[in-house]
Amino acid sequence: QVTLVESGGGLVQAGGSLRLSCVASGRNFNSYGMGWFRQAPGKGREFVASISWRGDTDAYADAVAGRFTIARDNAKNTVYLQMNSLKPEDTAVYYCARGRTAQATSAWGQYDYWGQGTQVTVSS
Repeated sequence: QVTLVESGGGLVQAGGSLRLSCVASGRNFNSYGMGWFRQAPGKGREFVASISWRGDTDAYADAVAGRFTIARDNAKNTVYLQMNSLKPEDTAVYYCARGRTAQATSAWGQYDYWGQGTQVTVSS
């Protein structure tokens, strides 16, 4: 059984920063790609960032490229999302997910385990 627990969300002013963490339980964390997705009120879940099993490949949505950075620490079974220069449109519930393969991918259907989410609110 795999569980993912996100933390680090909160309320921040526009232009500020937050770092989200996601701790995974279960075996073989370092065998799988990991991703971050988000869902704003009234909208569907959208891809934010992903990282391969070794952390040598990553991918970002256009809306966050250059502002967000995904990273992982396989020794701690943890994946991070550093969010800088936050905008009100970044307000959403952020979810981490474990990929079905070792690669980084933006396709939500390629993820099989999801966390419960953490709220990020950016005020203008």
